[in-house]
Amino acid sequence: MDAEDDSTEHFGMWLGRQLRRKGMTQAELADALNLTRAAVSAWITGRAEPREITKRAIAGALGVDEMTVHSRRAEVIGGQPTRWYHRPAHPDGGREFGNAAAFAFDADLSVLAREATQNSLDEQVDDQRPVCVRYTLHELTGEHLRSFLEALGWSDLKPHYEVAGRQRQKVGRVIGEALRDLEDSRSLLLLRVDDYNATGLIGTEYGDSKFAAVVRDQLNSNKQSNQAGGSYGLGKATIWGTSRFGLVLINSTLSRPHEGRTERRLVGRLELPWHVVGEEAFAGPAWLGEPDTDPDREGIARSWWGDEKTTAALHLDREVSDPGTSFLIVGAHDAAGDTESLQDMHAKLVSALAENFWAAMTTGRQGTPLLEASVVTLRNGNTLIAEERVDPFEYQPARTRALQAYLNDETVEQITGPDQVALTHVPLKVPALSSQGSRSGDGTEHNAVLLITAADDHDRQANRLVCMRGNRMTVIERRVRDIPLGTNPFQAVLLAGRATGQGSDDVQLAEAFLRAAEPPEHNDWNKTEELAATYARGARTRITDFRKEMDAAVRRLVGRREEKREGGPAVLRELLRLDAPATVRRTDGHPTIRHVVGTVDGSGAWYVQVEVKLPAREDPWLLEPVAKFDVRSGGRPRIGWAELAGGDNCTVQDGLLRFEEGARSASFTGVTDITDHPVSAAMARLVIDLQKARENRA
Repeated sequence: MDAEDDSTEHFGMWLGRQLRRKGMTQAELADALNLTRAAVSAWITGRAEPREITKRAIAGALGVDEMTVHSRRAEVIGGQPTRWYHRPAHPDGGREFGNAAAFAFDADLSVLAREATQNSLDEQVDDQRPVCVRYTLHELTGEHLRSFLEALGWSDLKPHYEVAGRQRQKVGRVIGEALRDLEDSRSLLLLRVDDYNATGLIGTEYGDSKFAAVVRDQLNSNKQSNQAGGSYGLGKATIWGTSRFGLVLINSTLSRPHEGRTERRLVGRLELPWHVVGEEAFAGPAWLGEPDTDPDREGIARSWWGDEKTTAALHLDREVSDPGTSFLIVGAHDAAGDTESLQDMHAKLVSALAENFWAAMTTGRQGTPLLEASVVTLRNGNTLIAEERVDPFEYQPARTRALQAYLNDETVEQITGPDQVALTHVPLKVPALSSQGSRSGDGTEHNAVLLITAADDHDRQANRLVCMRGNRMTVIERRVRDIPLGTNPFQAVLLAGRATGQGSDDVQLAEAFLRAAEPPEHNDWNKTEELAATYARGARTRITDFRKEMDAAVRRLVGRREEKREGGPAVLRELLRLDAPATVRRTDGHPTIRHVVGTVDGSGAWYVQVEVKLPAREDPWLLEPVAKFDVRSGGRPRIGWAELAGGDNCTVQDGLLRFEEGARSASFTGVTDITDHPVSAAMARLVIDLQKARENRA
């Protein structure tokens, strides 16, 4: 029977641990009960369980009340107090001067918010309620600092820090600076990340469990679901990386009992480089816990079930009994260097949560959001900045409107009003697994959902595409390519896999495929080693095709051009002179410029976007774009191009524009060469000509 799945721990396992904690042998318990050692051994091994009258006698022998023996939800008093266990140096002489996983990400508050919150979302217990994540910045000074350091066991840690801080490697320099700052300022910043309605660190102390994956292992995510955002086991390293001391304390409320209990499973982990204290060498990692009494791991620190007083002294008390985990980052900092105060750090956390998880915090009229997130800032237990719950409508109004319209089934096929949301589908061809071979055919098609809506007036950047899957964390945010000129500003949201809210078989396949296509940062869909190893040949091409289909679908939805507006800040005139090639008959018609937008950029160059209307024709047009300054007197001097780029139905070939055969419209962009400007761009109008390609350039 698996003890993790029971509300109470198996009697034999509990009794064996209590004997070790009390330092009592099986024979001594047998003597105290006036029974044989074989009887006690049968209880320990699970072959038998004592009668109720015998359990009362066992309670007396252990020095606990009868309820403790019956419920098995408490430990006997008599074990050694909690202490720091420092892992001895490797016997083969190998040395590590830092945890490589911690260098996979920057110790940036934005990265921490993204990675830690993603991990919380992946562990949702009740899908009818949101996961609640709370970030608490807490500055300690004076007596509050002294009391915390005493509860932490700082006197034991300090010699290790002092030695490690004198090392020249990067980790050593960071620790040395943190120690000096603590001594000079006599203040310490804590950052606690609490989640509720999450699994908690369930499972055994060692081996294959969620607890061991976080507290003891490296590069082990212990996530089985394809919906999970993380898959590399690197995200948790950001928690330790955000601590200048490499120190994190943990309090977990379990969704499934371990050793018959669920509340206040406490442990601490410290990441130091290899170092020597006195004459003893240490590998670096250390754990705060209760000395293990198992003969095979005697003395190693294991998690312990804390009391309320100890939990409060370590600033690990949780507000409610919902399952989940609290991570306390000791000596938190923002390595990006763009925050100078607690107020800045508070604002950065709020912004990062809104940017990465606005979709997870959005819901329709029915149901609940996947996530609720907030940030609060304290100083010595007093509120410095009131708790701020992140509102997706405040930070991402247009995108939130788009997703909410989808959840409410209020989308349209084509936008005709300012607040409407258009929907279309983008095909993703999921290839077969390489293990399936040719039997699997050509793969499975999944229809991702694409939403388009007008950009909000306060959007910092428009014409952007945001892509997500699974629990709706932002994976990709990028500019949409080759948007038709004159397009009204918009925002686009792509939902793939489980983010669509569908439950068909192709959804699960798409989830697994896109997850395999994400790098450790989970900020792209591209070629990865996992993708190449897991899927049949052509998997990379499927991703490339998917990205192209996204852009094409956006262009189809936003393809309506707005009418040309007169005036405006740009002093630009739209002119066209076309000398038709000899092979073109006059009856073929003439291309005309439909729309031109021009601005003078920061370097003083003209930046122009030109849209051309093309008559019907089976052959391509090959034209030379010519830029001239329309000065007040004299001829119009010709200006060279610093950059030319094709748009819709247009490519650039050796400085010429090739408009595709059969196309009825095309576009291109150009930037003038400021070294050719006879006068400042602001002092002249710009004229654009399209001329026949000269023979020596064709």
